[in-house]
Amino acid sequence: MSQLAENLEKLETAIADACRRAGRRRDDVELMAVSKTYPAETIAEAASLGLTLFGENRVQEFSGKAAELVSLRTREEKPFRVHLIGHLQSNKAARAVELFDAVDSVDSLRLAQRLNDAAGKLGKRLPVLVEVKLSPEKTKEGLEPESRDAAELFEALLNLANLEMRGLMTIAPWGAAEDVTRACFRSLRDWRDRWAAMHSRLNFGVLSMGMSGDFALAIAEGATRIRVGTALFGKRAPYTGPV
Repeated sequence: MSQLAENLEKLETAIADACRRAGRRRDDVELMAVSKTYPAETIAEAASLGLTLFGENRVQEFSGKAAELVSLRTREEKPFRVHLIGHLQSNKAARAVELFDAVDSVDSLRLAQRLNDAAGKLGKRLPVLVEVKLSPEKTKEGLEPESRDAAELFEALLNLANLEMRGLMTIAPWGAAEDVTRACFRSLRDWRDRWAAMHSRLNFGVLSMGMSGDFALAIAEGATRIRVGTALFGKRAPYTGPV
């Protein structure tokens, strides 16, 4: 058994245990393999083990891997999807729409409009998540939930015909105490409920929250998608390529 296969087996056991403790079904929680900084060969191995959803942080980095993964992404049996989960500058929106199956980090109306225009030119309907900032850390991206920007984005999404709203994403504070982390995840769930009541024609089904160190807490608070990299692929080397 390869190291990756062993890691996946342990991870699946941990996810199943977290679901059981939370009184949830394992099928209710989607696993996204965060493959940033890992080569196409590692992604292909992960796909051979049955993983079908991958997350990448940078347009430039994934563009160097995409050509090697075409046959896997277009195969009839278990094709897999690659989502952009990192911060996206609006001037890279067109390239992101070309490369990715979805963008999970929409954090402004301007970016949403750019993605909508680019998707329209490609005849594509692009699934998106709105990233919400629920951590005080300055390095965190996302919309402030009580901001006018957030209100304007949700109002506009219905008229952006080439985007398909799927839900919300957030990142908990790094190294925070368990109660702080859980409060962050609970807050996203509460905002989801509030926005879903206000915008009944939008889809808020996905709650993408929780990573290698806190996915069990996220599952307990209602995550429908967890984003796991280190626990699956191992400690990653710092990215040194183009931004």
